[in-house]
Amino acid sequence: MPAGALTLGLVVNPVAGLGGTVGLKGTDGPGMVAEALDRGAVPRAGERVRRAFARLAERASGTPVRAAPGRLAADWLEGLDLDIRPLPPFEVSGTARDTRAVTQALAGCDLVVFGGGDGTARDVTGVLDPGHAVLGIPCGVKMHSGVFAVSPEAAGAMLSDLVTAPDRISWEDAAEVMDIDEAALRSGRLAPRLFGHARIPVSRTGMQASKGGPSLPATGALAGAARELVDGMTQGTLYVIGPGTSAGNVLTALGATPSLLGIDAVRDGKVVARDATAEELEALAGDTPVRIVLGVTGKQGFLLGRGNQQITPSLIARAGSEGLIVMASDEKLATLAQPRLWVDTGDPVLDQALSGYLRVKTGRGRETVMRVGAS
Repeated sequence: MPAGALTLGLVVNPVAGLGGTVGLKGTDGPGMVAEALDRGAVPRAGERVRRAFARLAERASGTPVRAAPGRLAADWLEGLDLDIRPLPPFEVSGTARDTRAVTQALAGCDLVVFGGGDGTARDVTGVLDPGHAVLGIPCGVKMHSGVFAVSPEAAGAMLSDLVTAPDRISWEDAAEVMDIDEAALRSGRLAPRLFGHARIPVSRTGMQASKGGPSLPATGALAGAARELVDGMTQGTLYVIGPGTSAGNVLTALGATPSLLGIDAVRDGKVVARDATAEELEALAGDTPVRIVLGVTGKQGFLLGRGNQQITPSLIARAGSEGLIVMASDEKLATLAQPRLWVDTGDPVLDQALSGYLRVKTGRGRETVMRVGAS
């Protein structure tokens, strides 16, 4: 498309990601938003969308944006140097029906940008005609789909290129739209499903891959690495164990069953929390040292910010880069979409502080150095 010809539309799911810090693994289903709020969850989706469009405003001021009214988009763009063109007000239901209604109204835009997670991606792409271009700003708990930028800032940079230098961006017509049955997820069963494909702008470092599905773990090597880690644990230190089979090997080495899709915690060789919320982890940490054991998301390469939002930026900052213990098989590292790992803690300054290089445990006495980037 020629410069300036691209028309942008924006819709935000304001409750996307709400269940992450409180351990709900999403808010799909009746009553889940209310439960998340009752547990103390704080909405963050709008702030993340604003970060993306602030980057667009810096690089391409005055860009026209067709925006859903109120907190469904327009509220988060107030004060930015953009030409905001709100849709007419309508009766907001507070459900996925709002996203679908707004998306229908934005169908005439060349690119529909949305803030949300996999459920929002399903709602948006399910309404649009096949082949309609979309771009997701990552705001959810679950982001297995290949339609998301790696961070709000990456989304903003891509949007500015699309407006000012479209020749820098190519297009893909078969990005996977994935989602997981949240009820099964909360019971500890991973049930991903492919719902369709979408057209997306392509950037080698700006877009995340669709998450690789479950595969047979390198049980022997990672079990040995976990045993070595357990044997070397420091007394009095809180070890926060992230989700997934790789990190879960630590609980297995202690003779316990990992939550697998939740966050557990260990101190002095004993499990002190299972499937913990952010508040519970902060209380457990108290004034003691903290170390965080993490796996790597298949293909995408994320360490933080995808399915482990219970581990807060403040807890991560206390641990620091030296307190991050990463476990992954050689095979998983070799099949990453990009040869690096990513962090998206929600705090851009912290993300930059964590950037650099770290050692990944791939077996007993075996490590691989990987580059870590702020998404």
